[in-house]
Amino acid sequence: MRDLLPVIGLWSLAVGALSGFAMVLVVDKPQWLHKVGIKHHRRVFQTHLDWILMGLLLIAVGLVATDTPAWVLVLVTIGAIVNPLLFVPLAFEEKIQETLVYRTASGLSFVSLSAGLVAVAIAQTIAY
Repeated sequence: MRDLLPVIGLWSLAVGALSGFAMVLVVDKPQWLHKVGIKHHRRVFQTHLDWILMGLLLIAVGLVATDTPAWVLVLVTIGAIVNPLLFVPLAFEEKIQETLVYRTASGLSFVSLSAGLVAVAIAQTIAY
């Protein structure tokens, strides 16, 4: 699993890079985004940045987590993939974040990433 994290991280960076085109539209042609239903442009920024940050995080964890159990790395990976995706529906309608389904998905993703990163730190500290 550890060897897979940098690859997933690179794909996350690639998605972040491609989402840069949406960033250009936010600045230069916001009306185009509005035509497809995107009302909240700052969520486009958040999605773009989160894909890049999560990609870097996955690469870093994959390179250093030599003594971390695979299930912990799965938690980190799930959180790092789901977190940026959670901004996408908010770009269309921010009230979605008030729904039970969204709040549950958001909470589980946050717990998955946070608990996973703490567990990686503990595992690597013990191994050190």
